[in-house]
Order: sequence, then C-alpha cells, then structure tokens
Amino acid sequence: MAQLFLKYGYAPDKDAIDKNLQMISSRLEEVATPEVLKSCFSMMDLTTLRTNDTAEGVEKLVRKVNAYRKDYPDYPLPASVCVYPNFAKVVSTVRDTPELHATCVSACFPSSQSFLPVKLLECELAVKDGADEIDIVLPLSTFLAGDYDAVRAELRAIRETVDKAGAGRKITLKVILETGLLVSPELIADASFLAMEEGADFIKTSTGKVEVNATPMAAYVMCECIKAFFEKTGKKVGFKPAGGVSTAREAVCYYTIVNSILGRDWLNKDLFRFGVSRLANNLLSAIEKKTVSIF
Repeated sequence: MAQLFLKYGYAPDKDAIDKNLQMISSRLEEVATPEVLKSCFSMMDLTTLRTNDTAEGVEKLVRKVNAYRKDYPDYPLPASVCVYPNFAKVVSTVRDTPELHATCVSACFPSSQSFLPVKLLECELAVKDGADEIDIVLPLSTFLAGDYDAVRAELRAIRETVDKAGAGRKITLKVILETGLLVSPELIADASFLAMEEGADFIKTSTGKVEVNATPMAAYVMCECIKAFFEKTGKKVGFKPAGGVSTAREAVCYYTIVNSILGRDWLNKDLFRFGVSRLANNLLSAIEKKTVSIF
C-alpha cells in the first residue's frame, strides 16, 4: 500500500474529499442542464444482468435502442448494451451500428470465484462472439489476502487473453473493484493502481450485486488515482460508476466528480461510462420534463 502511494505521490485524504463532495452536492442543480443530461445518456452502458434474461429479451432491448431515435432524433445512442457473455452474439448481430458496443461481464462475474482457466475461457468466448468490451471483477479473494502478485498475474492473463481473442480488434477491458467490499479509501486506491498498472482501460466501482455499490466517496478516490496515474505515466484510464446509479441527480453527481478532478477531456464515452439499468428512462424524463418509458 505505502509503496504504491509513494510511487504515485497520492494517498486519500478523507476530510478533504468529504469537504469537496459537499461542495459538489450543493451545485448539482445548476450543472444539470439538458446538454449535460444528454452527455450522460451517451455514456451509458445500458445493462441487463438478470438471472431470467433470455436471448429474446436481450434482442428486444437492443431493438429498442436501434429504434428510439426515430422519436428522439436529437439524442445520442448509449455507449453500449451490457449483458452476460452468452448474449454477446445477440447484441453484436441485432444492433444496427457498431457504434453501439457489445459489453459483456465475464471472468465469473460477479464473484470472480473460480479457476483462472475458466475465467480466461469465458472472456475469450465472449470476444469471439462479438463483445467489444469486457467487464471483469478484481479477484477480491487474493486482493484482500494481500497477495498482490497473484492479482497482477490474473489481470495480466485476462488482458492478454482478450487482446489475442480480438485478433487485432480493440477490446476495452474494465476492471470492477467492488468498492463496497473494500473497507477503506486506501484499499480502493490500492486496487485502482493495481488494475491500471496491469492494463485496465477503465476502473469500475461495482457489480451492482452487493449491498453497497457506487458511492461518491469511492468515485472521488478512484478519479484521484486515475489523475495520479495519468500524471505519472501519461496513460488516460477511464472511470465507470455502476450499481445504484438510477436518477438524473446521481448521474450529474458522478459527472461533476469526473469533471472537477479529471477535467473535460474525460467527459466522453471513451473515458467515462455509467453502468445502468434504470437511468436511461429517468434521464429522458428529466430532459423532456415528462415521464418517458422506453427501455
């Protein structure tokens, strides 16, 4: 822990973070313009991760994304549709533009509790079936045991596997830290730096499958780590809050955190995403000032 903090010249300051989050919260209403809300819409990974998902249901969701701009021509597409890996082919074949990415949770999501060869095979098959983006969970069992070398080896193996399976196609790798199960800002920072060092294109807060998911505190620490990593290495890593982000106000809160720490260069779908299931309709409703239920 101390070694990583020394390397990047960063350690979380909880009092300073609390103060800054209070200031951010006090000005959300003035930030929440239609332009900002549409920007948030464009950065959504529109997600369905239910036990009873079916190919027919996933296809229906993708067709809704394909069609909705007939009624809302001034709105952007979401960044992706996020599904279980067995539905990668459904998203990649039903979408009407490759601009809408196929994202798959993989590597034994949401627990990451399995054998590494199983995790690697799942990632490989998802990419070969058309996934453009792979979201995996940090191996928490080894991370919380303090075996950072094992964490590094696993992340490196997954990075190599998805790149090879992509066969020259750029595959985005997002690493979920499951911040609600990490007991301190310091552990969140450690996990952030480890994931970025081993090739994560994004670091993501949560699976949405545990009691505590995305929080502004975790987001603030992760964004500060991304900034420190960029200043040290010159590499821009993206940020994705997920789990419980459902209202326009919550989206604007995370948007403002990213803007205040990382700046406007990060306010695009290449470097900022939301993992959401309910946010799409709520953003549309907030902009249109009426109830909209499409997705």
